[in-house]
Amino acid sequence: MEYTHLGRSGLTVSRLVLGTDNFGTQTDEDEAHAVMDRAHELGVNVIDTSNVYGWRPGEGYTERIIGRWLAKGGGRRERTVLATKLYGAMDPWPNNSHLSALHIRRACEDSLRRLGTDHIDLYQMHHVDRTTPWDEIWEAMELLQRQGKIVYVGSSNHAGWHLAKAQEAARRRNFTGIVSEQTIYNLLERTAELEVLPACQDYGIGMMPWSPLDAGLLGGVLRKERESRVGTPLPGAQIARHRRERFEKLARHRDAIAAYEDLCAEAGDDPADVALAWLLTRPGVTAPIIGPRTVEQLEASTRALKVRLDAALLARLDDIFPGPGPAPEAYSW
Repeated sequence: MEYTHLGRSGLTVSRLVLGTDNFGTQTDEDEAHAVMDRAHELGVNVIDTSNVYGWRPGEGYTERIIGRWLAKGGGRRERTVLATKLYGAMDPWPNNSHLSALHIRRACEDSLRRLGTDHIDLYQMHHVDRTTPWDEIWEAMELLQRQGKIVYVGSSNHAGWHLAKAQEAARRRNFTGIVSEQTIYNLLERTAELEVLPACQDYGIGMMPWSPLDAGLLGGVLRKERESRVGTPLPGAQIARHRRERFEKLARHRDAIAAYEDLCAEAGDDPADVALAWLLTRPGVTAPIIGPRTVEQLEASTRALKVRLDAALLARLDDIFPGPGPAPEAYSW
């Protein structure tokens, strides 16, 4: 495993982050525990979750699964950089969503209880709250930090100007502010290169891209289609929406994805490995968030650490999946 610092912080993190969105939905508890144990064996030290994962409103189901794993002891908590998130509604009652000081305080206490720990290493805002002033958000985070309940603060799904506004407000308060940002970023979705990634680099915010394979579209989807291999369906109401969005996106990008899979075959590497390896070459990217359903998928993800992409191959990837270019040049003179 390779390691780096999370943004400008002194926190050492693995170059792959274990995402747990599948735990409790597509991955049962026993398999989830096995995945986390194997992640430690492979050197992955960051486990990322959210209070809404498990998708059972108000239950924090995935956090509970992780909490029971941590409770097994054996150094599991000590070896883990534990990251969770807040923002989403835990129930329909007022003040049980978003980033008011009241909800931040309540959500943190609830996550600590479900995770069975006395502190969260990286407490992340799952989405931007356009209705709560940054001074209120930072006051609440500062209090949690002073109380020893959180160590670092991160964000997710924030625009570049949100990150700038947040950091300038934190600077006025002599507070560290945001050390990491989670955003969708992969070969198919490169919008982050316009504003988010430059903001992260300028402010020393480590980017942790989510959906590095774009829901499997960069994982050899056409090859699997030819082989009639069907992925595990998502549960409940997510099934129809997920399938529709994935089908529509595949239809729009089929030619590019076909060219990509041909290039990977020519290079002798699996498409999923190339997609992850490409992210690891991007300036400002700390670690992609992988979301394996099984131990086997986790182990397969680590192959990307051994893939080396030369300048010629990187140029061909840019030809297939061109980025938007820098802002404002991408849309101005």
